[in-house]
Amino acid sequence: MTPARSRTIVITGASDGIGAEMARQLAAREGQGLALVLAARDAARLQAVADECAALGAQVMTVPTDVGVQIQCRRLVVSALERFGRIDVLVNNAGRSAHALFEEVEDLSWYEELMRVNLWGAVWCTQAALPALKNARGSIVAVSSLAGLVGVPGRTAYSATKFAMTGFFEALRAEMKGYGVSVTTAYPGVVATRIRDKGFNAHGEPAGSSALSEEGAMSVEECARLIIEGMNARRREVVMTAKGKFGRLLKLLAPGLVEKMALAALKKDLRPPH
Repeated sequence: MTPARSRTIVITGASDGIGAEMARQLAAREGQGLALVLAARDAARLQAVADECAALGAQVMTVPTDVGVQIQCRRLVVSALERFGRIDVLVNNAGRSAHALFEEVEDLSWYEELMRVNLWGAVWCTQAALPALKNARGSIVAVSSLAGLVGVPGRTAYSATKFAMTGFFEALRAEMKGYGVSVTTAYPGVVATRIRDKGFNAHGEPAGSSALSEEGAMSVEECARLIIEGMNARRREVVMTAKGKFGRLLKLLAPGLVEKMALAALKKDLRPPH
């Protein structure tokens, strides 16, 4: 379903993966009625995505941005408003992954960096865009993770950032209800992107490979489609998979079983001893 009027949509983490695919799908759906503001650290990859979206008819602006730096989040929003005059949707998608058993971590400084990107980046962008979103009676999308609903072994840092994100946007949703601003939190499971390969390992270095078994991973196209559908319908939550929905319910009824399932999702050589 294509919205009746044109929109300005800001997407962080738009140079690759879910953010880039959301931009492409939105451009294909809405064409000239869409203004996209794409943000990410990698300017070259960001421009490549922008070119694809422009070829589909959308108006596109790129703003190279590190969401882990507050002033850059503010600059992103100011740039969007200077160019297009409004913001209808803010998609907080930028994030970084991490895989490490807590006992193997010696220097916790990268835990702080992960929190700054995954949580504070979303908070800073949202704060900067909130007046415009209230004026537009717009929408906020927070791309969390199933690891933000159920603690996953080997992902203490990542789960902490995503649980915090879940709590922040759940509270904000209630605060914004009277202003007509919707807040949709998306909970992808394992998606076929490269985010885990570039995530932190126990030493705070790029892991280079995923620590999760990725058999049956959801395609990035399907993930982006589901988020866009939830965003357009102004849904509270988008829990991606039947397994994710079941796991959330099972956590209340049989938490020990959920822990066993989470351990099973780790590659065998990365599981802690029993």
